[in-house]
Amino acid sequence: MKDWHAWHTAYDDPTSRLSRRLAVVQRFLRDALDARAAGPIRLLSLCAGEGRDVIGVLRDHPRRDDVRGLLVEADPGLADRAARSIVGAGLDEHLVAIVGDAGTTDTLDQGVPADVLLLCGIFGNITDADVEHTVRNASRMCARDAAVLWTRHPRPPDLTVSIRRWFAESGFAEVAFEAPEELMFGVGSHRLISEPEPFARDLRLFSFVEPG
Repeated sequence: MKDWHAWHTAYDDPTSRLSRRLAVVQRFLRDALDARAAGPIRLLSLCAGEGRDVIGVLRDHPRRDDVRGLLVEADPGLADRAARSIVGAGLDEHLVAIVGDAGTTDTLDQGVPADVLLLCGIFGNITDADVEHTVRNASRMCARDAAVLWTRHPRPPDLTVSIRRWFAESGFAEVAFEAPEELMFGVGSHRLISEPEPFARDLRLFSFVEPG
């Protein structure tokens, strides 16, 4: 099985591909929070790991007091690190990290409808069919005008082209997309411009697969 704890150590190197990707995700998240209308912001992060995407932005963002967020992570050790980082950043009134399977909507009901939805670190670890299924059902987790951030490597065959199309076909407008060729990662940001589909319980969105 993939050692996700070892995988996260790449964040310790600021020049690593993972750290460079994190910087883009955090920039897109700042932009998404800046763009939200005044009032409460509900945030939901699936497969949140140590919570770096969210915590690193929210600790000093002007909208931090508006945010209430749920971070869902299946690995208890990573979820514990996220919980400790939340407390360390003084965000324990704003964010909660739970241990759970983010691939099923049964785990997500306390975090929806989300104004900001993060699907980072997922699409490179599930089947293409599950990627499409998740994208086409993303609005079920969203509030009106929600922002969705996602990541996926562009290695051939480059699925990011299809992902962007699937979002468009599912009622989302693309806000930004970056895929530095030399770093082999892609980060997308979309905004929901149609009415969200109703939230559905007992819906399996995706399952992680072991690397081949």
